[in-house]
Amino acid sequence: MIKTRHLTILGSTGSIGESTLDVVARHPDQYRVVALTADRNVEKMFEQCMRFHPSYAVMLNARSAEQLEDKLRVTGLATIVLSGIESLEKVASLPEIDTVMAAIVGAAGIRPTLSAAQSGKHILLANKETLVMAGKVFMDAVRQHHATLLPIDSEHNAIFQSLPRHFNGDLSGSGVRRILLTASGGPFRTADLAILETVTPEQACAHPNWVMGRKISVDSATMMNKGLEVIEAHWLFNADPEKIQVVIHPQSVIHSMVEYIDGSVLAQLGNPDMRTPIAHALSYPERMESGVQSLDMFKVARLDFEEPDFRRFPCLGLAYEALAAGGNMPAVLNAANEVAVEIFLAGRIPFTAIPVMIEHVMKSTEKQDTPDLESVLRADRQARESAHEWLSSNFRQNAGQSVESPSCSIGQ
Repeated sequence: MIKTRHLTILGSTGSIGESTLDVVARHPDQYRVVALTADRNVEKMFEQCMRFHPSYAVMLNARSAEQLEDKLRVTGLATIVLSGIESLEKVASLPEIDTVMAAIVGAAGIRPTLSAAQSGKHILLANKETLVMAGKVFMDAVRQHHATLLPIDSEHNAIFQSLPRHFNGDLSGSGVRRILLTASGGPFRTADLAILETVTPEQACAHPNWVMGRKISVDSATMMNKGLEVIEAHWLFNADPEKIQVVIHPQSVIHSMVEYIDGSVLAQLGNPDMRTPIAHALSYPERMESGVQSLDMFKVARLDFEEPDFRRFPCLGLAYEALAAGGNMPAVLNAANEVAVEIFLAGRIPFTAIPVMIEHVMKSTEKQDTPDLESVLRADRQARESAHEWLSSNFRQNAGQSVESPSCSIGQ
């Protein structure tokens, strides 16, 4: 029997947050939503508050918090409305909650997720940046404060399910040869390389299998998303880079695999629906209904696999390079990518300039250790400044000009 859990959902108005609430709503006797948080989506937060009656609602944006408070006051709902990053940290560490869904996209999710770890919470981790930027800092906090960490990314959740139940971070001691991290290949897996410079944000966001936000959709198109997941897998499973193999699997049915030294390969399969890993993590170590349809193997019919082409997907190579370099480089990689994707979606640079900007920022940044969160955030700020400087130098008067592909060494 699954015990009643008291939840804070960081990023409740995003796709992961909404899927989490969908699963929770199917089991109202087992979950109590204590706090919901968002950036500035007042309308959706208002709807969620009216449905789930949380004790707290936090808007990162102060003006949005005022608007939400005005709307809730009319209804008589007793939800307390707060704003700002400190309030996110507060609701992630409330004594009355035991479980935190960390689904805020971007660097804004790091502080509250770290606060949850320092409070010993049961953390369902969907925020990539926490591990990409501050992997050591966060994992040290998880261990020191005896927090529980369960991955929500479909790939990492699949790996978690395919590892031994009591995996202790020792891959070799558990008989694991390597991790096989699957990737769909995105919308440009077979596209002519010559057209990539002219693709539109709409084309880049048209993922063939998953319905996702615009930023993560672009990351999937460049395969930076998979590169960030390689870095995540390193921290989650204590895996050296050479033990993490990316495998392109266009059907997105196998979400990832673990290969053992005896030749066995264990895989987790399912329809591409994030409610599966969410329900798994919410109910772990039990299982519960998620609302996901059964996988029709006869309809799937075939499963294909390909090696990634690092010329087509240079961002994947850059991520491996950042992981190998360590220190501040993963944070630099992530920050430069966030800026590049943002300005691509705004129509200010071509799709092919995304990896060029990232490589420039990485090469122009001195490697440094990041022993604490402040040094991580400092690396993030400096990388963003460098990215904007590169943009000003290369695209202010010459928007749309062609750029050379980055010269990453991985896989060439």
